[in-house]
Amino acid sequence: DEWFSRGKKLPEDPGTDTVDFPKRTTPAKGYELLFQPEVVRIYISLLKESKTPAILEASAGAIQNLCAGSWTYGRCIRSALRQEKGLSAIADLLSHDSERVVKAASGALRNLAVDLRNKELIGKHAIPNLVKNLPGGQQTPAKNLSEDTVVSILNTINEVIVDNLEAAKKLRETQGIEKLVLINKSGNRSEREVRAAALVLQTVWGYKELRKPLEKEGWKKSDFQVNLGNASRTQGGNSFDDSTL
Repeated sequence: DEWFSRGKKLPEDPGTDTVDFPKRTTPAKGYELLFQPEVVRIYISLLKESKTPAILEASAGAIQNLCAGSWTYGRCIRSALRQEKGLSAIADLLSHDSERVVKAASGALRNLAVDLRNKELIGKHAIPNLVKNLPGGQQTPAKNLSEDTVVSILNTINEVIVDNLEAAKKLRETQGIEKLVLINKSGNRSEREVRAAALVLQTVWGYKELRKPLEKEGWKKSDFQVNLGNASRTQGGNSFDDSTL
């Protein structure tokens, strides 16, 4: 409780790129060992060097958990991941053959995007890989990811494009709108998937700068509204959203 209560005061500061981990007066012990700077560097090394899916999944999952919330170490770790070039390593995992690795990477990126500088970089470089994992489109072969993974990816996309016009533009440029509307209207996706896709579409439509270009491409306002009438009631996997941010 002592460690967690130190956070929740300092917002992510886009004007600085330094990592100021709290100074220690005694050696870390117990669970504190899990979030020290040297351990974070080990996670990053594993992400970059390991070829074992279980290790990649676990490393990305550890980062996802450590970056959840507004506690002091979460804020520091989000910055450290950027400085240590860990963002690109996690974004690369979105192309992995293992669905479990893809889901863990998506969750990690979602929490990392709470940092405004990370959000900008993830928007530039990870949106294409996130979109590729969505069902539909012209990709060959089509990915057949579970409901939980699709919802995780949709939630990550939304986190990245909120207050990030450039990321929303990148989403539009990479067939993202087509896939989102297909999820929303196809009638063969679950209610959770439809809701998550609709949230992203509503965020996109919220950018007035994008409305005219979208309308020129043939999209209408109704395409960006939730369409639960066509959602499948079949729920695969867990029926709850991830508890992390």
